[in-house]
Amino acid sequence: MLKGLPWIKPVTLVLLAAGLAPSPTFCSAADDPSARAQGAGAADSGLYFKVRLSNPVRMSQLKSGEVVGGSLSRDVYSADRKVFPSGSGVRLTVDHMEKRKRIPNDHWPWVVQAFTPRHENYPVFKNATVAEDKGESSVQVSLISVSRMREVQAKAKKNKSGQQPGAENGAVEVSQSNAKKPATPTLVLEAFGIENVPSTADSKNEVDSAQPDSVRPETLPAGTHCRILLLGNVSASKSKPGDVVQARLLEPVLLNSKVVLPAGSLFEGKVVKKTSPRWLSRAGSLYLTFTELTLPEGNRFPIAASLAGAELDEKSHTRMDAEGRLHGERPGKAWMAINLGVTAGIAKEVDDGIQLVIEAIVSTATDVSTAGTARIISSCASGVYMATRHGRDIVLPRFTEMDISLDRSISLTSAAEIGASAVAAGGK
Repeated sequence: MLKGLPWIKPVTLVLLAAGLAPSPTFCSAADDPSARAQGAGAADSGLYFKVRLSNPVRMSQLKSGEVVGGSLSRDVYSADRKVFPSGSGVRLTVDHMEKRKRIPNDHWPWVVQAFTPRHENYPVFKNATVAEDKGESSVQVSLISVSRMREVQAKAKKNKSGQQPGAENGAVEVSQSNAKKPATPTLVLEAFGIENVPSTADSKNEVDSAQPDSVRPETLPAGTHCRILLLGNVSASKSKPGDVVQARLLEPVLLNSKVVLPAGSLFEGKVVKKTSPRWLSRAGSLYLTFTELTLPEGNRFPIAASLAGAELDEKSHTRMDAEGRLHGERPGKAWMAINLGVTAGIAKEVDDGIQLVIEAIVSTATDVSTAGTARIISSCASGVYMATRHGRDIVLPRFTEMDISLDRSISLTSAAEIGASAVAAGGK
């Protein structure tokens, strides 16, 4: 130990304070409840576009006037009207660049996120040109996110005899086909001003087939899957049991070749149970359920539905069990290596700092006499740091695409009348 140095290193204080502090939670302005409510309302006014890029593009390096091309990865619906079919070409022109807050994620421990820039450059697109066989259409758009996505689904593990689903304990894992499939760079946009865009030909046939042949109740059977879009941020660390969750139906649900649930129908649910990320690197968990369905015309129906799948960022460490609960995975090798590296640094700095403090206070103290005490204290500090590290969070950003499955059948007693009135109104 060198003498004559300041009685304590500034780095010691910085590392010790950072190491012993509880893991911070990184959030954006959208996590605020008021912002969430505004976001949900705003989501209802536009349509959801998901554009798969033709070529990998570094979005932060784009410049004003550059063109980005791709194709729609899913059909775009307005109620029961198909506006654009999947595969339609899309051209986007960069209007300008702006800085946005990063979306919260569960990729790395907080010590890495602490040194990650809070903002990143995003291109601003104001208009998109959608090319179809019949011509081109221009719509107003707003960029929501840029990411590589993968599907996380509940899939039962095979047992030793090769049997399928949850024959015994119902344990599940991420579908291997989804886990190995390369994620595609995808732009998620919100589109406006499509009222004057003509429907596709097959959309007209769908509407015609939705004509009711009799005034009788329609019943959606249990197990019916609905593709929905989350209208607010939900996370295991921020959300509370009882918090309201809203989502919008992306695609019409057909029954006997009839549109029973038009796109845009609103699903409302709640956070049933959540476990925040905890000490000892234990991950969080989140359980959502949907309890009410509101059709575009305002008719409400009680339902019971649970998650069956979700489209998350390719780097997300989230899995889903048989009941639709989301769980964070255990820390991986990189996660633990980073925490161990920080722990070693804290132990070293505390060791040196404690020796300097003791030698400054006690004039007769030497390196040998203070070494034991310093090592004990540094070991305690590093142990506290490791014990207080939180595990992975469950983060479902706004506009997360999800699949839900009906747990019981729904009787839509007025579905036929609603379908008839909707078609009649559309024909006027």
